[in-house]
Amino acid sequence: MRFKLKTGRRKTVKLIKKRVNRSFGGDAALFLFLLVVSLFMSLPMIYAIGNAFKPLEEFWVFPPHFIPRRFTSQNFIDLGAMMNTSLVPFSRYIFNSVFVTAVGTAGLVLLSSMCAYPLAKKKFPGQKIIFGTIVTALMFSPAVTAIPNYMVMSFLDWIDTYQALIVPAFGMPIGLYLMKQFMEQMIPDTLLEAADIDGATERYKFFVIIMPMVRPAWLTLIIFAVQALWGIGNNTMIFSEQYKTLPNALSQIVTGGLARAGVGGAVGLLLMIVPVLIFLLTQSNIIETMATSGIKE
Repeated sequence: MRFKLKTGRRKTVKLIKKRVNRSFGGDAALFLFLLVVSLFMSLPMIYAIGNAFKPLEEFWVFPPHFIPRRFTSQNFIDLGAMMNTSLVPFSRYIFNSVFVTAVGTAGLVLLSSMCAYPLAKKKFPGQKIIFGTIVTALMFSPAVTAIPNYMVMSFLDWIDTYQALIVPAFGMPIGLYLMKQFMEQMIPDTLLEAADIDGATERYKFFVIIMPMVRPAWLTLIIFAVQALWGIGNNTMIFSEQYKTLPNALSQIVTGGLARAGVGGAVGLLLMIVPVLIFLLTQSNIIETMATSGIKE
């Protein structure tokens, strides 16, 4: 491209356009590669959806059919009939799961954020020791802490209550770790100093300034918490039928034998819907949170 400028004399300015090192063939190959990878990674979900609508006779076909040859809703009809014969109404199991998931998730996000704020933006003795303990706790799976958790709940006399499922969720170390790392990177100290000059209280700074700025982090934490709490099934701390969650009740139905394989497919789809919906609604925040918090896979 050529432009002519008059400033006493005629000058010719040449603008050299940079060429992007990309081609249509390379873009097409990259698109096909990503398409194949995405289809491969979606096979478990496709298989789970297919099992929910697959007739019983197709479960024992080899090689297995990812897509049913004949779709049927009989699995859901059988599931509804079995749930009508349960000791408590089916709505009770749904309420238990929704209540435990909602309260546990809200408590985890709030407490993790409140504890992460002083760890990230305050200076006090033992700060590094506390955070090191949190990082160490990330290495322990729930199976390792099951016995200590039961002993604590038994000491508090919370066995066979909602508290036995909800309160341990408040202490998930992944929540505190994510929020602390995100606050360190995304909340500038100058912003909090300006708020102090304006006379802002700690409560105002936390709820009005910090929490909106770390929205991607607590949305990501919501995904983790919902996946963990919604899937609580055979729990050793719940004995009464009226306190059991939906996965617990559905797992009792699936263990009826091979004749309930179709019902098991319907159960798997029902349990998968809520975590998938939560992920789809908030997935745009996960990449930002992981990049900021330093978690890499």
